[in-house]
Amino acid sequence: MSTERNDILATAAGWRDEGKGVALATVVSTWGSAPRPAGSQLAIANSGDFVGSVSGGCVEGAVVAEALQIMKSDKPKLLEFGVSDDEAWEVGLACGGRIAVFVEKVS
Repeated sequence: MSTERNDILATAAGWRDEGKGVALATVVSTWGSAPRPAGSQLAIANSGDFVGSVSGGCVEGAVVAEALQIMKSDKPKLLEFGVSDDEAWEVGLACGGRIAVFVEKVS
């Protein structure tokens, strides 16, 4: 396990130990160009704090927003994002591509 991933999981565990709600988002697959590879993670606290990265741009903001809802509902969700080359830079997926991100509440 990479040091970066250990840091993300350690931060998530620390938030949980502080009594915060925590969700973990993991890139499970990519197609075409994607800024982060499968296995990349983002930990989100119910306070809105987050650490790590699953993409960038609007995609990351959307993942954080979904994670906050998932913490309330306790229902994991698979999120898929894809854009055309024309919109790619605007939403943070350089040169187009698609990614799938699994988001779950950490208990």
